[in-house]
Amino acid sequence: MRAHLIAIGDRMPAWVQQGYSDYAKRLSHDLPLQLVEISTRARGGDTGRAIAAEGAALANAIPKNAHVVALDGRGQPWSSEDLARQLERWRMLGKDLAFLIGGPDGLSAELLARADQRWSLGPATLPHPLVRLIVAEQLYRAVSQLGNHPYHRG
Repeated sequence: MRAHLIAIGDRMPAWVQQGYSDYAKRLSHDLPLQLVEISTRARGGDTGRAIAAEGAALANAIPKNAHVVALDGRGQPWSSEDLARQLERWRMLGKDLAFLIGGPDGLSAELLARADQRWSLGPATLPHPLVRLIVAEQLYRAVSQLGNHPYHRG
């Protein structure tokens, strides 16, 4: 099983790239995590059209037969322990995972309908670059918890 983090945005600050790379490297044996970046739209355009274009680009990047998890503020909040249990269930499916991070205006209605699950990182509004880092860290924490690694002490 492989995980794919498919995100809108392609010019991340160095600290985001470094943090993400660190967790992706830690995950490489237990849950290989691949980042797929989709370029953002030009500013000042039609928001509805931009969300639809971003949604189409995200949808095209989803691996065939993957279990899709949309990052969405209206989704299900999972504690670290809940995410570890989700990861156990996902492993039983035998499918790749695709985590979708939309642009500043969120994910298209079509992508939200396509998602098998929706995951909320909580009620706070988070900058999209930080969401990548949080998702990678939480996946590493879940893998660590399932493997009885001391990283997760919660």
